[in-house]
Amino acid sequence: MSRTPRNEPTAHQGGAVPGHEEFQVPVAGGELAVSRWPADDPGAPVVLALHGITANGLSWARVAHHLAGRVTLVAPDLRGRGRSGSLPGPYGIAAHADDMAAVVEALGAARVVLTGHSMGAFTAALTAVRHPDLLTGLLLVDGGVGFPVPPGLDPDELITSVIGPAMRRLSMTFPDREAYRTFWRRHPAFAGSWSPWVDAYVQRDLVGEEPELRSSCSLEAVRTDGVDQLREEVSGAVHRLPRPAVLLWAERGLMDEPQGLYDEQRLASAGLAPRLVRTQLVPGTNHYTIIVGDEGAQAVARHLLAAAGVAGAGGRDGTP
Repeated sequence: MSRTPRNEPTAHQGGAVPGHEEFQVPVAGGELAVSRWPADDPGAPVVLALHGITANGLSWARVAHHLAGRVTLVAPDLRGRGRSGSLPGPYGIAAHADDMAAVVEALGAARVVLTGHSMGAFTAALTAVRHPDLLTGLLLVDGGVGFPVPPGLDPDELITSVIGPAMRRLSMTFPDREAYRTFWRRHPAFAGSWSPWVDAYVQRDLVGEEPELRSSCSLEAVRTDGVDQLREEVSGAVHRLPRPAVLLWAERGLMDEPQGLYDEQRLASAGLAPRLVRTQLVPGTNHYTIIVGDEGAQAVARHLLAAAGVAGAGGRDGTP
């Protein structure tokens, strides 16, 4: 495990994001880039956090802020994204799950609290099934619960219908970083929720040179992983969990539309075992702000602290 210190705060318009460490973990085909926000106590529990299908590890920075050093938060850039963008395939959720086992081994942690957002929640669920001895707790955030593909519908068409705008972004170029910042600030899901944490997260995605900056995400990885989520091995992992989990779900969708990925009716139709998966709405959040918005990140942090068995599971400002 090689380490790149990044402890200095990173300045952004409107504030500074607390610094984090970065290190690399050897995996099949190369090295996985991992961000870490260390706990004040070196012996504190460890949370391993997995990001969404076109995101990167800094999507968890706002949650790290509200964890406030009470646990160590570790957030990889998954294979084919961020600073792990050059890692080759094979892609797929099982490959990510096995990469996470390598991360836990590199950390030297006996076990971790595992969490994931969106596609990361599907990866977390499958990691729990494939490597049950790695975790002490499991939190799924607006993902991890799949639904059967309607007969006759091509999986590629289904994925495009759900994350089409995100996939189109992967083929776009931007003349400079400010143009990319403007692109994201106009996104309906981020209206009113821009912050230094969001800025750091989206800027990490850029690779290349001006005037042709582009997303770090591999289109092949995104397409492969998106379709893979529809397979029963992945979508059904939530029904085979080795331990109970909590699912936090957002009220609104990817474009801040009123219909989110989940609602009471959809979750009821998923046939989740109440003893295995407890569901909870996070009001006022959409698919993104449930982890990058302040209220969403506070809710996620409280649940992670509870899963880690840390007393006083409130926000940085003491909010219960």
